[in-house]
Formats: sequence, C-alpha cells, structure tokens
Amino acid sequence: MAQPVDYKKFIEINPEIRFGKPVIKGTRICFYDVLGWLASGMSFFEILEDFPQLNEESIYACLSFTAK
Repeated sequence: MAQPVDYKKFIEINPEIRFGKPVIKGTRICFYDVLGWLASGMSFFEILEDFPQLNEESIYACLSFTAK
C-alpha cells in the first residue's frame, strides 16, 4: 500500500493566485481542476501528459487535500 502524500508539500493557498483557491505550488493549476479532470475520466498519465509541470505526487496530494 502506498504511503499517504503530505499535501502541504504540494498545495498552497495564496490570495494573489487564482483568488486564493488551493493550487499546486509553483503553478496556477487549482486542485479543483485536477479533481475535475480525474472525475471526468482522465487518467494520471493523460493529466501528466497535458500538464508536464505536475507529477504523480502532486495529483495524489490533491486527493489527500480533499480527504483532510
């Protein structure tokens, strides 16, 4: 079983970025966007292919953040 990802290493909330929505650090990609892509059926591979600034851990961090 995989270790849980510490979402605090990957997600930040900054009022200057995307109106304070939680985003992946170093990007303007909102964690809600990642969840929406997963919910629409995109695979991890497809997301990583479309958004190379993300990595597998950042996607898992979005899922961990949701579960907090």
